[in-house]
Amino acid sequence: MFLGEYSHSIDDKGRLTVPARFRQLLAQGGVITRGLDGNLVVMLPDAFAAMVRHLEALSITDPKVRDLRRVITGQAERVEPDGSGRILIPQFLRDEFKLGSEVKLVGISDQFEIWPQETWVKVRTRIDQAMKDDPGSFSGVDLASKP
Repeated sequence: MFLGEYSHSIDDKGRLTVPARFRQLLAQGGVITRGLDGNLVVMLPDAFAAMVRHLEALSITDPKVRDLRRVITGQAERVEPDGSGRILIPQFLRDEFKLGSEVKLVGISDQFEIWPQETWVKVRTRIDQAMKDDPGSFSGVDLASKP
């Protein structure tokens, strides 16, 4: 499971050193694609395949479904850590998300997010402020453990 926040660098060739704990999970590779919040997402292959199967089950007559399929699969690439534990972020994704040399990696269960450092600070500030303003803002979410 991908957990935690990490600050890392992207080198001039577009390689991102993945935290050691994440590397172990990516031993069989992963899939990088655009997220839905101004970020990139690296998913385990099985999680990505499950999401794609779900998308494929939706009606292609719905233009939003077609667009989402384009966003999720049309901009996806396989990634595999090299011998130094780095993954290559494709140039088109680095350009589109204006990824500089400093990024934030955020573990989200079966995936991790890659954020431009400045964008993550804004997102985190927004989340923290919302929780401060309304401590019950997540009260409608059922976090009960399921067997």
